[in-house]
Amino acid sequence: MRCVLFILSAILFIAAPTTAQKTKPWTEWTEKEAAKVLNDSAWGQTQTELAEAQGPTSVSAVTQTTAARREDQRISSANSVESGESKARPALNYRVRFLSAKPVRAAFVRMIELQGAIPERVAELRTFVDRDFAAYIVISLAIDGTDRKRLGPSAQEINTAEEATLQKAAYLERKDGVRLFLTNFRAASEDGLGAKLVFPRLVNGKPFIEADTGEVKFVLELGKTIKINRKFKVSEMMYDGKLEY
Repeated sequence: MRCVLFILSAILFIAAPTTAQKTKPWTEWTEKEAAKVLNDSAWGQTQTELAEAQGPTSVSAVTQTTAARREDQRISSANSVESGESKARPALNYRVRFLSAKPVRAAFVRMIELQGAIPERVAELRTFVDRDFAAYIVISLAIDGTDRKRLGPSAQEINTAEEATLQKAAYLERKDGVRLFLTNFRAASEDGLGAKLVFPRLVNGKPFIEADTGEVKFVLELGKTIKINRKFKVSEMMYDGKLEY
């Protein structure tokens, strides 16, 4: 009996931090927690591409998941030269986020607040967190990284693309194979959110994404080099008891 109680206590002890994190108001998120929502969560993911390696074993840019990228960073750190100079290859990050999901907007505002924005500006932005996106699904696409050779050209190719081209090149796809193509595109501006790709939320009067959808992926194939493919698990997109996307 004592053994059983000990095991149950251990389980509750391990589970407690996770539960606390899920129920913590977004206004109390740390910078690390807000960044995770934006870049590595049910609503925001990062596709990282490494620059070509030098030497005879040179390969094309490699797309990595977050886990693979961490392993690459670990190996790079282990291979650092004695002077401290890292051998890590330059990287390009595509940040794919469901901007129409409240947690993403909350994380964005929280980051601005933690970075020292004046209270009046934060109060103004908080109205953005509660904005209604009942008619649309909005995907934001931001680009950053250390690969200076590709960063500028990639951002320019996306931001200057014709909407008619993007209507064929960008789509959301459910696990059952049904695709949803965008209806509107807005290039990146100074708001820091990146480019916005807008999709209709309803198809034939029904939500394109529902609790039992299972999985949805965002795909963008533009030109010869931009090939973005990120999958999101719908079952993990619950926030405050509501499906957010």
